[in-house]
Amino acid sequence: MTFQGWIQIILFFVTVIAIAAPLGAYMERVFDGKNTWLRRIFAPIEHGLYKLAGVSPEVEQDWVGYGLAMLMFSLAGFVSLYGLQRLQDLLPLNPQAMSAVPTDLAFNTSISFVTNTNWQAYGGETTMSYLTQMLGLTVHNFLSAATGIALALALIRGFSRQGSATIGNFWVDMTRATLYVLLPISIVAALFFVFQGVPQTLLPSVEATTLEGSKQLIAVGPVASQLAIKLFGTNGGGFFNANSAHPFENPTALSNFVEMVLIFALGAGMTQLFGRMVGSARQGWALFGAMAILFLVGAGTLYWAEAAGNPELAALGLSGGNMEGKEVRFGIVNSALFATITTDTSCGAVNTMHDSLTPIGGLVTLVNMMLGEVIFGGVGSGLYGMLLFAIIAVFIAGLMVGRTPEYLGKKIEAREVKLTMIAILCLPLSILGFSAIATVSAPGLSGISNAGPHGFDQILYAYTSATANNGSAFAGLSANTFFYNLTIGIAMIIGRFAFIVPMLAVAGALANKGLVPPSLGTFPTDGGLFVGLLIGVIVIVGGLTFFPALALGPIAEHLAMIAGTSY
Repeated sequence: MTFQGWIQIILFFVTVIAIAAPLGAYMERVFDGKNTWLRRIFAPIEHGLYKLAGVSPEVEQDWVGYGLAMLMFSLAGFVSLYGLQRLQDLLPLNPQAMSAVPTDLAFNTSISFVTNTNWQAYGGETTMSYLTQMLGLTVHNFLSAATGIALALALIRGFSRQGSATIGNFWVDMTRATLYVLLPISIVAALFFVFQGVPQTLLPSVEATTLEGSKQLIAVGPVASQLAIKLFGTNGGGFFNANSAHPFENPTALSNFVEMVLIFALGAGMTQLFGRMVGSARQGWALFGAMAILFLVGAGTLYWAEAAGNPELAALGLSGGNMEGKEVRFGIVNSALFATITTDTSCGAVNTMHDSLTPIGGLVTLVNMMLGEVIFGGVGSGLYGMLLFAIIAVFIAGLMVGRTPEYLGKKIEAREVKLTMIAILCLPLSILGFSAIATVSAPGLSGISNAGPHGFDQILYAYTSATANNGSAFAGLSANTFFYNLTIGIAMIIGRFAFIVPMLAVAGALANKGLVPPSLGTFPTDGGLFVGLLIGVIVIVGGLTFFPALALGPIAEHLAMIAGTSY
C-alpha cells in the first residue's frame, strides 16, 4: 500500500460526500412535484406519457396496487426483451449479422436486465445486435433503475406519512425518476465518455491489419450511451465482454474515476433524499455514516490484500503486489477500489477480473454482496435494504430495554418484524441453496475452472451475485449452460421480487400508523450509538449466516496460500 493509493481512495470518497446532499435535495424536489430547472423541458413529456398510458398522476396506490403495478411492468419488460433477443437476426441494426440468442440465454438475460442484475453469460460484442443493445439492454438499464428508485420512495413514505392507506403512484415515481434524474445525468455522462474516447456509432466493426499482416475485427458500436446508464443506474451490463476493463469502455484514468463516482452517486444521494422526506437530515446522514464505515473497511481490506499479494511470489523476489487479472493502466489501488465499489452496490461493472483476486480480496467482494449490498447499494435497493436492517436494529434495541421499538416515530411491531425477516432471509436461502445444489451436481461442477476452495468460490460468487442483483462474475465459471442460465435466472427473481414484496407490505403497514411522540425512553436513531448498532446487526446477521460457506471457500483458500498451496 502507498500514500498515493490512500489519497486516491480519500479523493474518491470526498467527491461522493460532496455530491450526496445536492443530489438528494434535487431528487426531493423532483418527487415532491416541485419546480426544477428541467421541468419546463420534461413536464409536457411527462404528462403526455400519463395521458397515453391512461394514468392519473393524482390517484395514489396502496401497497398491493403499487406492488402489482411493479410486477406487471417487470413481466412486460421480460417478455419484450426476450422476444427482441429471439428475433434479433430478423430485425434491423444488426451490421455483424448476429444470430438469434439461444432460448436459455435469452431467458437468463431478460431476467437479468429486468431485475437490475445485468448478469452477462455472453460476450456483448459477439452476441447482441446494436438494436438489442440499445432498444433492449440500454432501455431496461433505465427502467430497472427507475423501478428501484420508485420502490425506495414507497418505503420512505411509509415512514413519513401518518394514517395513510397509500404509498404513492408507481407510474408517477418511475416516470419522474427516468425523466428528471436518470436521463439528463446519463446524457451528460455519455457525452463526457465520448470526449474521453468511448465509441458511439452505428457503423459496423472496423477491420484492421495487424503487424503480422493478418486481419482483425475491432468491435465498436453505441457504447457511450449504454456505459453512462450502466454506471449511474448501478446496472453493470457492459457493451463488451471485458466490461470496464475494455479500453473502449474505460479509456483513461479520468474516465475510471468518473465511472466509480457515478456508481456511488445515487446510492449516496438516496440517503439524503430519505433524510429530507422524513424531515430530519441527521437521519439521512446516520444511514450514510453506517454505509461509509462499511465501505472504508472493505476498501482498506481489499487494497491491503491485493497490495500484499501472494507470499509464494514474494519469496521468489517478485514484489509489487497481485497484478494478475488487472489492467496495468489502473494498477492495484484503482482495481481494488473499483472491485469494492461495484460489489458494495448492485452495479456489477468490473475493471479487473475478480477470479484473480487474492483469497481475502475475493472474500471482501463476496461479503459486500452477502450483506444485501446495503453499502450505498443499488439505485433504491441499497436504501430500502438498509432501512429493513434499521428495523431489525431498533427491534433488538427494544428487546434490550424492554419496550416496544420505535423508528422515526413509528412503532415497530410483530407484523413489520416478521415481514422484514422474510425479506432478509430469502437472500441466504437462495445463495446457499443453489450453491449447495451446484456443488453436488454434475452440471454445476462442470462449469468451474479450478479445483478446491477456489472452484467453490466460483459457484458461491455466481449465486451471491445473482441473488444480490449485482451481476459481476468471478470470470472463472462457464455459466452459459442450461443449468446455470436456469438456476441463476431463478436466483435473480428471488433476490429481486421475494425481497421487494415483503418490503412493500412493511411500507404499507407503516404508512397506516400514526406517530408516537418521543419520550425519555425513545432510542435516538440519528447518532453514533445507532450507527454502531446498525453496523453490528448487519455484520452479525451476515456473519452468522454465511460464515460456514466463507470458511469452505476464501478463508480455506487463504490458509492454504499461507501454507504454500495455490489454486
